[in-house]
Amino acid sequence: MRHIESKLLVMWQEAAEKKEMRMPAQFMFDLLDDEDLVQHYQIPRENSWLAAAKDAGIPVFVPGLEDSTLGNIYAARVYEGKVANHQAIASGTMQMEKLIHWYSETSKHSPIGFFQVGGGIAGDFPICVVPLMIQDLKLDIPLWAYFCQISDAVTSFGGYSGAVPNEKITWCKLEPEAPKFMVQSDASIVAPLVFAYVLEW
Repeated sequence: MRHIESKLLVMWQEAAEKKEMRMPAQFMFDLLDDEDLVQHYQIPRENSWLAAAKDAGIPVFVPGLEDSTLGNIYAARVYEGKVANHQAIASGTMQMEKLIHWYSETSKHSPIGFFQVGGGIAGDFPICVVPLMIQDLKLDIPLWAYFCQISDAVTSFGGYSGAVPNEKITWCKLEPEAPKFMVQSDASIVAPLVFAYVLEW
């Protein structure tokens, strides 16, 4: 983390001074272009999902940045006065607005499924874009076409990470007939196996 902190600090400072608000992932995408960091890679670049998203032009949304090491570092640098303000990084609500635009445009061309690895805000944030658009924006848009979650959380109705897929029907996230799967296991083991099967590796 400390290898990238000094480089991120420069990026944050420039963005704050120019009042250029950027998505959290965009800073990380830019770091992938820094040849000086290659020596510190812990895995080959071709095995990085972040690098794959950057190369394919896939947007990455980062809810709850405040509850992360980078969020803590950013807050510390603003507190110290090393970064001028908090506006360099897009907030969660700003990212949600971008997600609304993405879902609106993408769902016009094909159904969109939801594959959730793990639980918590990383999964709950993006899946809520559909009920937001239906209930708060009164838009006629399709629900998620399917749902699959890999989680080791205890399965329970009302649970945050372990809520069963059927519960998402009442929240206008899934149609009753939508394919739904809950894989109760260690995501670090199961997700690579599923991805390898889908990609026919």
